Amino acid sequence: MPQQQKIYLVGAGIEGWEGFGAKALEVINEAEVLIGHRRHLDIFPDFRGKKQELGDLSILLEELKNTDKRTVVLGSGDPNFFGIARFLLRNLPKERIEIFPNVTSVQYAFARIKEPWDDAIFVSVHGRGLKPAVDRIVAAEKVAILTDRVNTPAAIARELIHRGAEGYEAWLCEDLGLAQEKFTRTDVKGLLELPASELNILILIKAWEPQLAQYPVIGIEDDEFATAKKLITKQEVRAVTLAKLRLQDDLVMWDIGAGSGSVSIEASNLVPNGRIFALEKNPQYLSFIRDNLKKFVARNVMLIEAFAPEGLDDLPDPDRVFIGGSGGMLEEIIDAVDRRLKPEGVIVLNAVTLDTLTKAVEFLEDHGYTVEVACINVAKTRGLTEYKMFEALNPVYIISARKGEE
Repeated sequence: MPQQQKIYLVGAGIEGWEGFGAKALEVINEAEVLIGHRRHLDIFPDFRGKKQELGDLSILLEELKNTDKRTVVLGSGDPNFFGIARFLLRNLPKERIEIFPNVTSVQYAFARIKEPWDDAIFVSVHGRGLKPAVDRIVAAEKVAILTDRVNTPAAIARELIHRGAEGYEAWLCEDLGLAQEKFTRTDVKGLLELPASELNILILIKAWEPQLAQYPVIGIEDDEFATAKKLITKQEVRAVTLAKLRLQDDLVMWDIGAGSGSVSIEASNLVPNGRIFALEKNPQYLSFIRDNLKKFVARNVMLIEAFAPEGLDDLPDPDRVFIGGSGGMLEEIIDAVDRRLKPEGVIVLNAVTLDTLTKAVEFLEDHGYTVEVACINVAKTRGLTEYKMFEALNPVYIISARKGEE
């Protein structure tokens, strides 16, 4: 029956490095249909069956679903590595597919620059866009990037510099396997000046970090942050706030009324692959938050100069929202957040006045949220006297809200 016919995905290696293994060649020789890009089909001028250029994937899928012919689909390197295998495995029964992997261009590039690759991450900007790719790059120590015409090595370098993440050694690997292949070692700024072949892979290896390593992931001392006096979420309150946000990696968080940015900065340490948007409009705070983002190299925090609820429309929908300051616009902010918050999302507010506490709980319950409030009373020792005395800080109400929970 047609649905029992095997589909073979066979990878072509790097020219001059690795061709096709004996088993792969046997499968190709026995095939009735050979599908691939022209450069791959041309490797087999004596193929006796039907040759077909790889085109529209949806049309190809329908053909493969119904074919009764022994079919080989040719790809580059390993079809299972940023290749056609992902699409076909998702849409065809796995038992119909057999994969013959080969040396990938990334594997070859690492071999040529003599750098181990088992600790690298791999990012493709093909059709994914620059910013999501750079979100992953900035969290990595070693990364191989498959670029495209628009998102060139220079474009990636510009975005890295914009985020303060330029501490990488860079290898521009061009035209791999061809006579004119080229490997250029430089740094991120050097990439801005380098014209790159369209066929390139960019490898970045962390070389240095503009911050010293003494800062903890969570629990940074208050006086390490540039801030106006008292206008910071204190260390102990910050820790509970971050716990109530129930952070997970790869999520989107809004920090509304970010102030000095202390919550955004520690959240970014906890979710290196997440995206955090810190909204602040007060000119006094903006200078503080810029200094802090630079000092702590919070590369996945985007500063949005806006007074909420303005400025929210252009942001991706959030999984988590922290409201540290509302500027008298609390109800409007909750309205705007409620329209955009993803299912299972969490809102956390910090209130220091009973008025804000009452309004926040009322507004959130009116919007269908289940609300929990924790009152945080912190007293700290003062070391100025012979006897240790405790000095109480103002209590802070941490309001956590989840939609539709009982």
